[in-house]
Amino acid sequence: MKQKTIFLALLLLSCTNQNNNYMTLQPPKAKLIEEQITTHDDTRIDNYFWMRLSDAQKNAETPDAQTQDVLDYLNAENDYRAATMKHTEALQKNLFDEIKGRIKEDDASVPVKDNGYIYYTRFEKGQDYAFYCRKKDEVSAEEEVMLDGPKMGDGQAYFAIGGTSISKNNQYLAYGVDLVSRRQYTLHFKDLKSGEILQDKIENTTGGATWANDNKTIFYTKKDPITLRSFQIFKHVLGTDQNEDILVYEEKDETFGCSVYKTKSSDYIMIGSWQTLSTEYRFIDANDPNGEWNVVQLRERDLEYSVDHFGDHFYIVTNLDAKNFRLMKAPVSDPSKENWEEVIAHRDDVLLEGIDIFKDHLVVSERKAGLNQLRVINWTSKDEHYISFKDPAYMTYTFDNPDFNTTTLRYAYTSLTTPNTVYDYDMTSREQEQMKQQEVMDPEFNPKNYVSERFFVKARDGVEVPVSIVYHKNTKKDGQAPLLLYAYGSYGASMDAYFSSVRLSLLDRGFIYAIAHIRGGQEMGREWYEDGKLLKKKNTFYDFIDCGKALVENKYTSNEHLYAQGGSAGGLLIGAVINMEPKMWNGVIAAVPFVDVVSTMLDESIPLTTGEFDEWGNPKDEEYYHYIKSYSPYDNVEKKDYPNLLVTTGYWDSQVQYWEPAKWVAKLRELKTDNNLLLMHCNMDVGHGGASGRFERYKEVAMEYAFFLDLEGINK
Repeated sequence: MKQKTIFLALLLLSCTNQNNNYMTLQPPKAKLIEEQITTHDDTRIDNYFWMRLSDAQKNAETPDAQTQDVLDYLNAENDYRAATMKHTEALQKNLFDEIKGRIKEDDASVPVKDNGYIYYTRFEKGQDYAFYCRKKDEVSAEEEVMLDGPKMGDGQAYFAIGGTSISKNNQYLAYGVDLVSRRQYTLHFKDLKSGEILQDKIENTTGGATWANDNKTIFYTKKDPITLRSFQIFKHVLGTDQNEDILVYEEKDETFGCSVYKTKSSDYIMIGSWQTLSTEYRFIDANDPNGEWNVVQLRERDLEYSVDHFGDHFYIVTNLDAKNFRLMKAPVSDPSKENWEEVIAHRDDVLLEGIDIFKDHLVVSERKAGLNQLRVINWTSKDEHYISFKDPAYMTYTFDNPDFNTTTLRYAYTSLTTPNTVYDYDMTSREQEQMKQQEVMDPEFNPKNYVSERFFVKARDGVEVPVSIVYHKNTKKDGQAPLLLYAYGSYGASMDAYFSSVRLSLLDRGFIYAIAHIRGGQEMGREWYEDGKLLKKKNTFYDFIDCGKALVENKYTSNEHLYAQGGSAGGLLIGAVINMEPKMWNGVIAAVPFVDVVSTMLDESIPLTTGEFDEWGNPKDEEYYHYIKSYSPYDNVEKKDYPNLLVTTGYWDSQVQYWEPAKWVAKLRELKTDNNLLLMHCNMDVGHGGASGRFERYKEVAMEYAFFLDLEGINK
């Protein structure tokens, strides 16, 4: 008898009522097989180590016994989640239809001018995937469909296009396709003049391709087939066999990855090697793809820099003697740091995040007091100004600016109450034109119906943490409103305040939504990141908890109505805070959560591990081992009450392997002492990013929202 039969036999109706009057089911019980793991004379017992499968096991045509056991357990968890939430199916359908109904189905991106063509993507009604299109010179010209996404993705359980790039003569298109959801792309090439798909095909790449200026030579990045580390740069010539490709660079340091790109000027091809605390770049003339590679600046511990090109100089954003980064320039002829000349000095209160170079202007993306800023500088006159924004919390960013010889800057702006809006801004006249605003296809939608706020919470160590909040104007702040608190807090990734038409389904039902801009991100500068990593990682969790407590104290909600959500490293956050403060939350969602931190960081065969020692620490070092173990969610599950919990994962996830959340759920089932919900949804067809396609992913969002709403007794 298959193991699944045993699991499913446990799905019997019982008459046990929970606090929320649920008719419950008996959950699956995973078998216990003790695995002792000893590190630094410390032994951990992992009863669910058996759930880990190799890629070979997952890809085998016929599952072996262990694989079958794992599949049976995951399917049983899915069956249990579906049965337990069956009474919410009408609500889920309503939510999905509502979310989908707000999306403009026959939509298109704002056209981008580049090298004599106008490029854009567009969707047709009812289609999950986009058409990739271009027109010669003018918007009124005849459309040329480069890639037919709906046709290419038809019948695929997962489909994604990545890294489209055009040769300089506009004839050839390179593009990557992922059909598994492990971010391993196969490169294809298309002759846009004849419409022919070329025979050239390159597997296991990052999806991108960089063209030399000869229109036939391509540089691309390959991944290690086991760890998925981007570690080799190859040179390919159209019309030749992949076996003839030349390895031009290999990153042998396993803590580094590498990538390749062309400068905006189209004059140089750059190879970048990067890890958390160090970078290194090398370059060749894009007109000489067979030339010798020259290094900008050799890697050094704690030295980070990025490179762009203008005239006779490279422009370098670096942390050299500058925690919040500064801008330097160096002659192309000798760009080592001894020749770096300062252009923009370091500032203690401003983080320099990036630059956009134009013929007459330099645009600097900065961050001050947790908010984005766009600074425009005239190269000749040195006159400068900032573009102004109105909301208390917002997000703005530059994008799609391939044209060097223009005074027009394209940027996007959004806030918690303002749909994403694209502007073309004249850097000379300071006039701007709204090119497109996200349409919310609901006649009753009005941004004025929603209120956005921003305030600072004093954390336990005295640091002030920003919190961004949005709610419907009719929602009362009397301590009775349900509130969903979200955060990420890792890798220096800043979580800015942006509009979501999907989120309206919660706001219109009385939920308050809050983003805690906790340490581990980079909202308040580089120090904000450094105070939330390595041996200071617990600041991330404390900040989140303190923000939740402040929201309760200020009558935005109460603990009976407080909810939390985070994904990936944000899922680690959720796992940690419910171990630390389990009674704070009525319900939480941990999406693709990184929860088995010690075991994963000890295993260098797992994707991402070696490149993240400077984020979490290397547990082969005893000090880091014990610190990581002290907060690792899986290692700190105890016999106590936990809040209602929904965990999501993907069987093909390469970022956080499915077995981490699966083991965590099993251990929680074994030890928790409450009758609250513990549900897991494992999508058997996808990886870290969830379902592909424009609409399919919202079925999972509808399920997540139904989980929260059901806990509030909201069924419409």
